[in-house]
Amino acid sequence: MSEQEPERRELAEPDTPERAEHPTGGDYAPSVAARLALFQRAGGILTPLLTAVVAFFVGGLVVLVTTGKNPLRTYEAIFNGSGLNWLFPWVRGEERFLAGLNLQQTLLLTTALILTGLAVAFAFRCGLFNIGGQGQYLAGAIVAVWVGGALSGLPRVAHVVLAIVIGALAGAVLAGIAGLLKATVGAHEVITTIMLNWIVVWIGTYAFGLGGPLQNETLAVPISEDVAETAKLPVFWGDPLLQGLHVGLFVALAALVAFWIVLNRTTLGYEVRAVGFNPEAARYGGINVPRNYFLAMAISGLFAGLAGALDILGWQFRLSVSDVQVSALGFIGIAVALLGRNTAIGVGLSALLFGALLNGTSTRNLDPEVFPPELASNLTLIIQGLVVLFVGADVLVLYLWQLRRRLRGRSAVPPRAEAAT
Repeated sequence: MSEQEPERRELAEPDTPERAEHPTGGDYAPSVAARLALFQRAGGILTPLLTAVVAFFVGGLVVLVTTGKNPLRTYEAIFNGSGLNWLFPWVRGEERFLAGLNLQQTLLLTTALILTGLAVAFAFRCGLFNIGGQGQYLAGAIVAVWVGGALSGLPRVAHVVLAIVIGALAGAVLAGIAGLLKATVGAHEVITTIMLNWIVVWIGTYAFGLGGPLQNETLAVPISEDVAETAKLPVFWGDPLLQGLHVGLFVALAALVAFWIVLNRTTLGYEVRAVGFNPEAARYGGINVPRNYFLAMAISGLFAGLAGALDILGWQFRLSVSDVQVSALGFIGIAVALLGRNTAIGVGLSALLFGALLNGTSTRNLDPEVFPPELASNLTLIIQGLVVLFVGADVLVLYLWQLRRRLRGRSAVPPRAEAAT
């Protein structure tokens, strides 16, 4: 046997945690940690489930330590405040009516979070980190409120479609700038998207501020004109005057399907995923890497801009300076994409979870005896941060396994061999 053969065999059959534990091979029952590592490598649902469970567990400990409140009662109140108890058949009467109203609000948030999550996930699949979802969301909202209020003479369908399309394109153009800079001069997308976020915030602050070009002429407050009736999305569940659930939910669900089809059934999706795996190998295989950087960012911005347009036309109907400055749905989309592992189904479920969390922790849904309402938003932020933190748990586990294998390999070296070296 030549000296190179053991090395080739090692490359062909790399050591795994199971092989390191059982160097002689044979039948054995893999340990819990080994199975966990296998599931994490396979990209299954175990990691996001554990991530969510651990995040809520630590959040419950924070609730217990800082406020002395019962975490289980707090989470029960958040669940009921989200309206998800409407799904239980034994909830009836006035309680069911209130649960329906809460669920409508949760699904309104879920609609936007699906799209902002897709805005991050699509870029991720191309190896890009889109931090600009918030700016792209605001760009879509600003353009949609302008088109929705200025072109009031159009037919209803044409007005709605035009406002949605132009709002989505505004997000695509904004993200496309970052993609173009990445493709041409190598500017890092994290830096450029953060800068573009602030540009949009200050443009909105100027446009809707007192004396701004889009400020409401009849009110002496920094707010836009209302969207015309012909540009408002139809409501299919609930009262339109109480922010009922609009048809934008179906648009978001269709976007999930389009996301999956583009990535898994088109040439563009194949190239995007190839660039995300290894841009140098993709370039060697004849794929235009700069072109895919630009397209991936533009499509990501399209999703986020669509989210902003749907929120404006579906339930907000106006945009103020404070809305521009405090909105954070685009940033929450990062946690949605990470928890959903950048998959269509994962993003949809993750968006529902965060939508329920945001609505359930609102001050109108939490009883002060259960949890201080003024701290509710902080609890939401804590859980969001923990989700982002623990999403990297699979990487940590694999790193610890590799470190453990190296340490065991060193301890197995005979003393004479160490002295000889």
